[in-house]
Amino acid sequence: MGMEIERKFLLPEYPEGLIAEGQVKVLTRHSIDQTYLAMEDGQELRVRKITDLDSGEITYTHTFKDGKGISRKEIEYYISEGLYNQMIEAVKAVPLVKTRITGLWNGTTIEIDLYTQLELTVLEVEFDSMEEAESFAAPEWFGKDISVEKKYSNKTVWKDLQNK
Repeated sequence: MGMEIERKFLLPEYPEGLIAEGQVKVLTRHSIDQTYLAMEDGQELRVRKITDLDSGEITYTHTFKDGKGISRKEIEYYISEGLYNQMIEAVKAVPLVKTRITGLWNGTTIEIDLYTQLELTVLEVEFDSMEEAESFAAPEWFGKDISVEKKYSNKTVWKDLQNK
């Protein structure tokens, strides 16, 4: 089982200027439909439909995560469209929809999630170790560090979306 170590930031505005200046290089753009199948005691099971906005290619993933905070165990693998559709049909839930821009800033890979159904933009940085995550000095433009704020987790945002 792999480990996901990430820090999240509440991005105050999309870095259009930094992209135009070449300080942030956009690598990929994806639309992600994310639906949770089960959640309990720090564990979650979810599926995603991921559409590459440049090529149109669509992939589907199934993910298990265990843990809380900036370091969690994670298993993720590709599934078929048919299996994805069966799971979506079984839960009959509203997917959380976001556009994910993956970019390169100052030698660091960043992921910017622009949520379609709500006013929220989050920037994530993944790390290879806890030491690296804890010592990372984020620039001011990343915004507030929300890595451990539950109200900004995808799981919480998705649950809130089900009640609207």
